[in-house]
Amino acid sequence: MRTRLEATDIFRQLAEGMGQSGTPHFYAALVERLAAILSVEHVLVAAVAEQGTANTLAVWSNGALQDNFTYSLSGTPCETVMGREFCLYDCDVQLRFPEDSLLQTLGADSYMGLPLYAVDGSPIGLLAVLKNAPMQIDDLSSEILRIAAAQAGAELGRHQAEEALKESEEVARESERRLNTLLNHLPGMAYRCLNDANWTMQLVSQGAEALTGYRSDELQNNRLTSFADLIHPDDQQQLLKEVQLAIVSRRPYRAVYRLRHRDASYRWMWEQGQAILDEAGEVLCLEGFISDVTDQQESQRVQNAVVQVASTVTTRVGDDYFQQLIATLVEVLEADAGLIALLHTSPQGVEHVMGQATTVSMVVEGRQLDPQSFALKGSTCEQVVLEREAVVHDGPPLPVQGTSMQARAWIGRRLDNANGEAIGVMIVYYRQPLTTNAFATSVLQILSTGASAELERRRDHRHMHQLAYTDSTTGLPNRIRFMELLGRMWNEAQQAAHPLCLLLLDIRRFKEVNDLYGHHVGDQLLVTVADRLQQATPEGGLLARLSGDEFAMLVVGTEKSALSMIVQQLRSAVNRPIQLDRRLFHLDISIGFGCYPKDVNEAGELFNAASIALHHAKRRENNTCPYTQTMRHALQRRQLMSERLSAAITEHRLELYYQPQVDLISGRITGAEALCRWHDAEWGWVSPGEFIPLAEERGLIRPLGDWVLEESARQLVAWRTHRQTALPGRLSINISAQQFADPQLTAHIAQLTAGVPTSAIALELTESDFMRDPDQAIEITHTMREAGYSLSIDDFGTGYSSLSYLRRFAADALKIDISFVREMLDNHHDRTIVQTIIAMAKALEMKTVAEGVETREQARLLADMGCNQAQGYWFGRPLPADEFAAVWLSSA
Repeated sequence: MRTRLEATDIFRQLAEGMGQSGTPHFYAALVERLAAILSVEHVLVAAVAEQGTANTLAVWSNGALQDNFTYSLSGTPCETVMGREFCLYDCDVQLRFPEDSLLQTLGADSYMGLPLYAVDGSPIGLLAVLKNAPMQIDDLSSEILRIAAAQAGAELGRHQAEEALKESEEVARESERRLNTLLNHLPGMAYRCLNDANWTMQLVSQGAEALTGYRSDELQNNRLTSFADLIHPDDQQQLLKEVQLAIVSRRPYRAVYRLRHRDASYRWMWEQGQAILDEAGEVLCLEGFISDVTDQQESQRVQNAVVQVASTVTTRVGDDYFQQLIATLVEVLEADAGLIALLHTSPQGVEHVMGQATTVSMVVEGRQLDPQSFALKGSTCEQVVLEREAVVHDGPPLPVQGTSMQARAWIGRRLDNANGEAIGVMIVYYRQPLTTNAFATSVLQILSTGASAELERRRDHRHMHQLAYTDSTTGLPNRIRFMELLGRMWNEAQQAAHPLCLLLLDIRRFKEVNDLYGHHVGDQLLVTVADRLQQATPEGGLLARLSGDEFAMLVVGTEKSALSMIVQQLRSAVNRPIQLDRRLFHLDISIGFGCYPKDVNEAGELFNAASIALHHAKRRENNTCPYTQTMRHALQRRQLMSERLSAAITEHRLELYYQPQVDLISGRITGAEALCRWHDAEWGWVSPGEFIPLAEERGLIRPLGDWVLEESARQLVAWRTHRQTALPGRLSINISAQQFADPQLTAHIAQLTAGVPTSAIALELTESDFMRDPDQAIEITHTMREAGYSLSIDDFGTGYSSLSYLRRFAADALKIDISFVREMLDNHHDRTIVQTIIAMAKALEMKTVAEGVETREQARLLADMGCNQAQGYWFGRPLPADEFAAVWLSSA
């Protein structure tokens, strides 16, 4: 299962991939990003044609974009995708679709596809991901694919809408050509008239009635009305001028004008004719053809309006897109107001709509208004949402939402997402009644596709932004958002010269809750804690959740010395018992804090300071710690020490010292222990108690341990070769828990100590390290015993090991910890423990070695108790190799 932080990074990557929306690289960027996010080998996006074929728009396969191609859907898993929400074949997809050659070419074993929908809900394409191994789709992957499919569908729908617009322009041009042919050969109304003021008709074809509503005989000789009286007053002079100019120029005339129909409506006419002249050049009459071109004129008018709007908003994005869109629409449609609103609900039944809407753009009488929210019930948006398209030609005066304007007419279009669900509305308003709505309705219908896609893209972007910047469990800002806000609030504090304090809070032992009761209960506790902390956040402050059980709080205008009250309130808020599912939980928190400008000068330093303070707070009894410069110096020393230690290991600047181990009865040397020493050029001698734990913490203990093994083997060989004297007994070498976790440790040690017999080496591991994984320890110790190594359990008595495990470990000796030896003369409890360890070792047939023997009395008591061997200052301090050899090997 992915973590929330991975989820946060995934959605950010997806958002970056979709940032190519509207560009030629969108599909290529989308398939590449999906392949990376979902860890699949193949991703493709395709448009589906009616004849059952798919045309790929982008194909990502085996780490690279491939050329697009066309393939038949028949017999493929893609065929099963269309019309379904999604289709998953988690394995053996080639066996299920043996006729699909593409699956064989790609080597796919699993397949998941989602259809891409147009605005009207019809499938127009598909998104498919294929993997060369079985596929498992979790909730996060499913959400990613749905968002990607919705955006790809919107992009494809928008592209197809643009293509449809281009095709409609081609159709219009073709229609005009055909119309010219028809007008020349099949006139709607053929006529012969005089060139007088009334255009007195002498001959009229039968098409006159369909054209004007008047029979031909009613128009002839101006019997019922003259033709000139039917021409729109605004067009009469222009028509007269065109005809007379054509007569003078001896050419045909053509004109488009409005003609009043018998039903009182005006329709557009297209007329072509010419003058008939006598021998003297005088006009006898005019002959020509007239056709009704109202539909063509309206279509051209709609196209011109759409082009005008599109050219205005094509480069706009986000809110600016909607503001320019509605402003241009109001101008083109000669409306008085208009709005685009985002819905926060969906229809409930068919009779009413519940919920609210928020305007994303609103223009009233030429002014852009600020966004506002309003109830859908009773608004003009309600009817639009329910009916998809609504027109009111002349109704009672209705206030336009949030303004004083009264509208008598309005036209609205619902905006749907790729699944056909209502997500918004687009409406224009008129002060005066409408006589026709065909033009405005057509323009809104065409532009609603692009507006819907942009509105859905905006909503998806906000959703992804919320996923990327908001903690999904508590609803608080997450780490990414918090760091942005920290920078902003620090800038404000710097400019206003007021304090800014950062508190980091960690719920103590919260992992135990998750382990015992599950993450569901843990999440419920987090929500409760977040609510309590939010209530305790001072005014103007900010609370965020940074990780699993870590919260951050910014406090503005409070001095560091005054934070104790806030800290107490936060602790009290969390300490109150929390009851969940009949269980009562008692939680506590650790709090570390730092302040600007008292502690640090930069925003990034403020976070680091609070982190350092929290680290120290976890080690204190009261679990609270303010930041001090001493903490930073200590942390800097540890970091610097880590770097220097790494270099010292690599450059072999460490040194081994050797401490003798002696027999308590004879006093003779029985072996030695190799002890690592480090002399730094600047710091001098660095205590092993400081750099050994640091090496374990920073991942340096393995290379350090390898160096110790190699150097120990080299020294054993050198003593035997140059001094002709081998070390009596064995050389004890400490092994860390991290080294001991390697199942191949025995073979690894043999490789590092090649040239030295296994009988010369004893390996030491602490009791607590043995018990980290007892079963593995048993297996490794037996492997070491079989290889010939001796094994000692170091610091025995300070950890916990049961007798059942102890007798199964293939250990040869128990080393009694120095803490018991040091006090055993004066403390009968320690003496009893030492005696018990010695007795236990004898029962298990193991030797005992006492550490830290510093006095004759300690050595005598240990010998009386039956302890076999000992080491410590009483017998000899650790010495460099040459000094050790001079003192101990020459007399060994």
